[in-house]
Amino acid sequence: MSDIIRLLPDSVANQIAAGEVIQRPASVVKELTENAVDAEATEISIVIRDAGRTLVQVIDNGRGMSETDARLAFERHATSKISSADDLFTITTKGFRGEALASVAAVSMTELRTRREEDEAGTLVEINNSRVIRQEPCSCAAGSVFSVKNLFYNVPARRKFLKTDNTEFRHIITEFQRVALAHPEIKFTLIHNDQEIYRLPQGSRRQRIISLFGKHYNQNLVTVETTTTIISISGFAGKPENARRSAGEQFFFINNRFIRHPYLHRAVLEAYQGILPPDTVPAYFIYMTADPSAIDVNIHPTKTEIKFEDERSVWQIMLASLREALGRFNVVPSLDFGPEGAVEIPVITGGMTAPPPPQVEVDHTFNPFDGTEYHRPETKWDGERDRGNAGGWESLFTITARSDQQEGTGAAEGQRRFFQVKNRYIMCPVISGIMMIDQRRAHERVLYEKYLTSLSDGPRPAQVSLFPVTTELNPGDMVIVQEIGDQLRTIGFELETDSDNRVTIKSHPADSRNANPLAMLETLIAEYRQTLSDPSIGARERVALSMAKAAAIPYGMPLTHTEMEELFDMLFACTMPNYSPTGKTVMNIITLEELDRRFS
Repeated sequence: MSDIIRLLPDSVANQIAAGEVIQRPASVVKELTENAVDAEATEISIVIRDAGRTLVQVIDNGRGMSETDARLAFERHATSKISSADDLFTITTKGFRGEALASVAAVSMTELRTRREEDEAGTLVEINNSRVIRQEPCSCAAGSVFSVKNLFYNVPARRKFLKTDNTEFRHIITEFQRVALAHPEIKFTLIHNDQEIYRLPQGSRRQRIISLFGKHYNQNLVTVETTTTIISISGFAGKPENARRSAGEQFFFINNRFIRHPYLHRAVLEAYQGILPPDTVPAYFIYMTADPSAIDVNIHPTKTEIKFEDERSVWQIMLASLREALGRFNVVPSLDFGPEGAVEIPVITGGMTAPPPPQVEVDHTFNPFDGTEYHRPETKWDGERDRGNAGGWESLFTITARSDQQEGTGAAEGQRRFFQVKNRYIMCPVISGIMMIDQRRAHERVLYEKYLTSLSDGPRPAQVSLFPVTTELNPGDMVIVQEIGDQLRTIGFELETDSDNRVTIKSHPADSRNANPLAMLETLIAEYRQTLSDPSIGARERVALSMAKAAAIPYGMPLTHTEMEELFDMLFACTMPNYSPTGKTVMNIITLEELDRRFS
């Protein structure tokens, strides 16, 4: 029997490695941009065509490479960042594995033009499918220009699984924002299909945040600053009233490297405990600095996950830093001892006489033991108590449900009773006990099924705005609006956009309980962005779900009896009334047996 184990050809091995590093065009943008940062560039331009399918070009004014280095850079595990295993524990650069360029060249047509400042001529290297096509001297500016063309042209199956251009470009913007936030000292430019998306000048961290996400952030940020022997923390936290219902602008950086860290995210949420609106997430931009030997960045191919040597201490420092910052800027609610509502006591000054004491009339002849019956005045409580089922506690819990039973010659229609608890839950007595309904989740279910139907069958009614509202969106949010523009029109939104990322809302869905069209649109965008992480949700369902969560009745809204009854009827007309669109429980029933046990 012949041997069955064999070495893979380099071309196949390189494509397998590329699958770990290059998952989509955004991965190319990330790797090439981080290489430019490591090359000490002060200006980086990123040019994208067709969301990176046709072209990803990164231009920097960094150190550049020699002729030998330019060719060697495309070999696997070729790197200038480390030279021994010990260097893995003192990493300060973005990249260090030497896989990026080899992986990119394995699945694209790649061209590099590079020159060092001291060299008279630069070097041109052209590689297709890991094969060097040509290498020759060229004329170019100091620095490097990487041009990646026709990504996945030689791996059709991988190219087929790329999403729409809007979706892929949104991922590119996400990677761009992460690198740009980490390095406000570098000037960045992002161009897509000849349209300038971002032009970010050098500046402070706060200026970079405002340039990326909008001027309104300037008033919504609280400064965080803490220094310890274990870790230093600086940056900004968003004010609670500006928190969104879904994740959006949450950024952790360690030594200027973007990371994801669910454990520290919980520390941030713990700091906001008790001051956040329900079901919302605050924005934060947290920059941490630690000894490189105290962290391990070599645990994931994308290097976005790390391990701290002492995670528990870092967690406690993070919690304390956020709480101190929120308290210092009076974001945490404090006791108010102001004069409002207090009794004003006059001060006696010269020339004034003290007011006379109040006169109290006393019946000195009253004898409680003389047998005379004393009658206290009848109160409203007594009257309602005496009337039995007409009022008082008994009337509160006396419910007559709809009856389909015949009485005499006609059918009797009883009145249903509903009441709210904390303007959050709707209570309704039923035959088996008491039904509790989460009003927001119930409305989400109702709207979700309505929007799904309208996206299939036709437009829904729209409420025309008497005074159209105009707002400026960041480029990432504008991409979402353009991506789902047709669906937004179908469910009732009429939006007018311009080249400066401004959006004017001329109409909004008529069946929304959100009276603020701008807040509704912002919530919709945030919710839509959140659903993108779930590949099981289709495009139509994603829009319907996002819109339902944006337009649903908020917690804390009082409802009339008629509104509660209408919501009840609409809920039970749905195909799945028991669960919200995200699978959360909508209703619960406290059975009579449970009630009896509570009073046994």
